Amino acid sequence: MRQTEFDGKGSCIRWTETPGEGPARVYVHGLGSVSSVYHAHIAARPELAGRRSLFVDLPGHGISDRPEDFGYRLEDHADALAAALDAAGESGAELIAHSMGGSVALVLAHRRPDLVSRLVLTEANLDASPPPAAGSAWITAYEEEEFVGGAYARVLDAVGPLWASTMRLADPRALHRSATWLRRGSDPIMRDILEGLPVDRVFLQGELTGELAGSAALEAAGVRVVTVPGAGHNVMLDNPDAFVAAVAGRG
Repeated sequence: MRQTEFDGKGSCIRWTETPGEGPARVYVHGLGSVSSVYHAHIAARPELAGRRSLFVDLPGHGISDRPEDFGYRLEDHADALAAALDAAGESGAELIAHSMGGSVALVLAHRRPDLVSRLVLTEANLDASPPPAAGSAWITAYEEEEFVGGAYARVLDAVGPLWASTMRLADPRALHRSATWLRRGSDPIMRDILEGLPVDRVFLQGELTGELAGSAALEAAGVRVVTVPGAGHNVMLDNPDAFVAAVAGRG
């Protein structure tokens, strides 16, 4: 395990990694998740062998610290991720990022283009004010203090065992602030960042989730949009073969 400070107050972002050649593949989890749980089985596949792989947990999640006075905006998460990549000695990394992690990866690519050479985004949040069915709505249905004071436990019971298994490892206050800022979006908004980036970009959409809004405009901007058969939001768990192919640049 490795760590580096991210807030100027001693709080650390942490990651585990496997050795290999560069550029590194950096795996970034979604809201209330853990990078290694969702991606270690992907990085272990022989099609992806030989590359350095980093599994980073964002502030407030998993093994990283969870300072109470941190903002947990998308920009804050992106700056913390940049600190991890700087400490790891990585530039021009490939970011493999899921859901909220995809939003963070886009903000990182906008703020620190030197750190990102390729993006593989899985059902990343691209717009502010997502529909009520979005996972963040389970959390932002409550005010912060109400969520921290008891609603967190009710949400864990409601979301089902898969998401709850990693959400319970996230700090409730960090979780609520992250969800709130995710729904507000970045400035510029994530979709505009994605369309304007000059790097190789792949967007994976689960077939069971439905059609990606604005996919034609994304493809016109050079984003390769891939609908993954038989998969929902968690493409890497539902169809790992297709996910590995996309990460390897073959799908």
